[in-house]
Amino acid sequence: MSIDIFSAFIIGLLGSGHCLAMCGGITTMLTSAIDKSTNQPASQISMQGDIPVKVSSPQQSCSPQSSTLNLVFFYHFGRIGSYCLIGAIVGFTGSIAAKNIGLPIAGLRLVAALFLILLGLYIGQWLLWLNRIESIGKGLWGYLSPMVKHVIPVNNRKKALGLGALWGWLPCGLVYSTLTWALASGSSLTGATIMLFFGLGTLPALIALSLGIGSIKNLLINTVFRKIMALSLIAYGIYSFIVAYQLVF
Repeated sequence: MSIDIFSAFIIGLLGSGHCLAMCGGITTMLTSAIDKSTNQPASQISMQGDIPVKVSSPQQSCSPQSSTLNLVFFYHFGRIGSYCLIGAIVGFTGSIAAKNIGLPIAGLRLVAALFLILLGLYIGQWLLWLNRIESIGKGLWGYLSPMVKHVIPVNNRKKALGLGALWGWLPCGLVYSTLTWALASGSSLTGATIMLFFGLGTLPALIALSLGIGSIKNLLINTVFRKIMALSLIAYGIYSFIVAYQLVF
């Protein structure tokens, strides 16, 4: 495993507390899509005129397709799939920049290292410049977000996959920081792989939330733990910057 791929996994793992804030609500909605008390599909809301009316689903056992774990799995499959697609696009862009413009890959690694430092400062709540970076994707998200209504309520695999695929494009400083590593890879395949391992790194926190493992969630959102993770990212960013700087100069 290359250092870039391993780094992407660590970034996803260490930034998991941020993922709980960004995607935790969606994961909770997925796990609420099935009425666990009766093992039946959850009731849905229908409109009669302007009045919402609760409509019960047919009384039949939930099929494996509608099980909670299946919905959660397909949601994350869609989310990470979008990360891979974005990573491939960004990696290809980096390769074009390197070949046609002559932009050195080592120079892109300097940018990636700086973003990693900014990410650590962002997670530690010491410097929130990445909030400004997130605004870059708000235009695209404004175009995609109306599609969410077509996959809610999330009561089958197709809708869970669709919601995950859409949510992968949500403006997120953590994702954008990792994309700089995909850009510096100079390859669409490597860029997609980097984002794949980033997505895998975010899974423990979100799966723990889905399964109701409160101890892991409490650890990830603990202030002291978050500060330690932030300092770890900053330290690794500084190390990466020094290595990239030596390659450039």
